[in-house]
Amino acid sequence: MTVPGIRVGTRGSALALTQTTTVAERVADLAGLPYELVRVRTEGDILKGSLSQIGGTGVFVAALRDALLEERCDVAVHSLKDLPTLPAPGLTVASVPEREDVRDALCARDGLTLATLPDGARVGTGSPRRAAQLRAARPGLEVVDIRGNVDTRLGRVAGLVPGAPGDLDAVVLAAAGLRRLGRDDAITELVDTDVMLPAPGQGALAVECRESEATPGMREALAAYDHLPTRLAVTAERAVLLQLEAGCAAPIGALARLQGDELALEAVVCSLDGRAILRRTRSAPATDAVGAAQLGLELAEELLAAGAADIAPLKG
Repeated sequence: MTVPGIRVGTRGSALALTQTTTVAERVADLAGLPYELVRVRTEGDILKGSLSQIGGTGVFVAALRDALLEERCDVAVHSLKDLPTLPAPGLTVASVPEREDVRDALCARDGLTLATLPDGARVGTGSPRRAAQLRAARPGLEVVDIRGNVDTRLGRVAGLVPGAPGDLDAVVLAAAGLRRLGRDDAITELVDTDVMLPAPGQGALAVECRESEATPGMREALAAYDHLPTRLAVTAERAVLLQLEAGCAAPIGALARLQGDELALEAVVCSLDGRAILRRTRSAPATDAVGAAQLGLELAEELLAAGAADIAPLKG
């Protein structure tokens, strides 16, 4: 008798396949089941243009969710920062594994850092959040909107990839993705969170399944794989986005850290040009997701009371 395996949905990019394979191997091991990867092409892989123009990072998620609901796969793995803040009917995030590095990484020519890039240097990013904080930290830089996978973006940096365009002085990418791909060598600076707060959920993965999932051992394996400190942190961060009614591509950063029994949360709201920035912190006891979400909602209300809606495009 053939034992049914776990069908794990994934995008087809090198980063997605690397992330998904790591998750699939661990979940399959915990469940005592074999696994297979199911590649799903998403709208974000097909459409061109900036993320803000094509609907934000949620365009990477919808097709995977459809595959789950249509039972073409049993679980799907997402970069958590791509996941819309509202849950999908019939689905649940059953596991949030331990988080990787939350920081953004500068990958620059000639080993340059954010401080040593000359005025006029061209720095690429596809993120309004990164662009705004770059402009705030270094007003003299020229920020260029870019798309593409990790290798394509690194190829835009002068001298970094032989034979590539090399038309930029630097790009900014998530450190977690570079590390998962073994591309630490391209990082010239891990940007301090005091300078650039990450996107809510950055560095974390989400393992989603059907609420009705009943494969023996599957739900138990996903629960065992869940990392509570990471889940609490990303729950608080994403609650900020939800309460601000901001899309995944909005110029908003948030980072929560569990410090003993306290969850410390920091968030920033920026104008697109980086000239106006609101940054606030708040902490509270948080031992469950309800408390973490409440902390995020309260910090978002504090930002709104301070004028966040006046400086940033929040409806999304």
